[in-house]
Amino acid sequence: MKRFIIFLICLFTLCGFTFANEPKFVVVIDAGHGGRDGGAVRGNYKEKDINLGVAKVLGELIEKNHKDVKVIYTRKSDVFVDLNKRAAIANKAKANLFISIHTNSTAAKSTNVSGADTYILGLARSAENLEVAKRENSVILLEDDYSKKYQGFDPNSPESYIIFEFMTNKYMEQSLNFAGLIQKGFKNHAKRVDRGVRQAGFLVLRQTSMPSVLIELGFINNPTEAKFLSTKSGQQKMGSAIYTGFRNYKREFDKRQGKTNYAQNTQVDDFDFNITEEEIEEEIIVSTTPAIKEKKEDIVTSKKTVDKDKTEYRVQFLVSDKVLPKNSSQFKGLSPVSYYKEGKTYKYTYGSTTDINESLRLQKQVRKKFKDAFVLKFKNGERIK
Repeated sequence: MKRFIIFLICLFTLCGFTFANEPKFVVVIDAGHGGRDGGAVRGNYKEKDINLGVAKVLGELIEKNHKDVKVIYTRKSDVFVDLNKRAAIANKAKANLFISIHTNSTAAKSTNVSGADTYILGLARSAENLEVAKRENSVILLEDDYSKKYQGFDPNSPESYIIFEFMTNKYMEQSLNFAGLIQKGFKNHAKRVDRGVRQAGFLVLRQTSMPSVLIELGFINNPTEAKFLSTKSGQQKMGSAIYTGFRNYKREFDKRQGKTNYAQNTQVDDFDFNITEEEIEEEIIVSTTPAIKEKKEDIVTSKKTVDKDKTEYRVQFLVSDKVLPKNSSQFKGLSPVSYYKEGKTYKYTYGSTTDINESLRLQKQVRKKFKDAFVLKFKNGERIK
């Protein structure tokens, strides 16, 4: 009997030691710019200061509410950190998430544009997204031997960004999901204008080996927004909004790991992890697709009649300047396919489902043949932007 009791004590002690030493979830928070790199500056407002303030709020919320999470900062003070070193910090720590925080601006001295957006790595699908990437990447010009360090990459040359067209990112799905949750936080918690999830070629995201996002909090050359982002309360609100996205992402991560000990003592309102179909369309799908004119398109479907009263999702994979044969080799074996006409171009889609989750599974399947495939939403036979 004594031996059995001793055995149980040893077993519980060993289990306790094992649980205590279980690898932590690691998140790296990157406050953009710093030191001699002020980022975007308008009057007394400096991007580097806004970024750091929000980064600290986010980190403190995570540390307070998630004892199983290790927070690492690329900088906690006003110092300059090379762009490639920021990714290296995350990779060395074997991080589970990388969050780079920035503040947006336009070329104009002042603007009325406002709102927050979150980027994932990819080829910029609009001139606006490209300009944001060029501005954020231009920090490398302050680094020594930047041309050698970044293999001749010129942040101001559009041709340099073609490399992102051929990059494959195995963490895109997780990054996309996380970015959508952050945008939900900006919209519901911080009550900011939701500019959606976007794609662009950011060097700071290129070499990270984990789901990664780059956040643009708002426009520093919008006087009202700059004032809000520079206040302690504004930074608290934005940091809390990002935290809601992190918390929900972590909750789903824990579910997949078979854990149920989610953070309970949060200081922000609770939101469901599941995004509604409307939010997915608004916050994720539309913002990651090529710019599309706002007029209604003429939809032509092949061999399929859609219930006009239901929302339909299709995966777009190809654009042509002419109608292609039903068995065209350009479809790479996908069948049946549909197309809709926009202007003088014919846009081909695969699959038709009323289940958004099923459409995302179809998208994953199609991306094995067409890496830029994306989901579109239709209702009453017309595409909904």
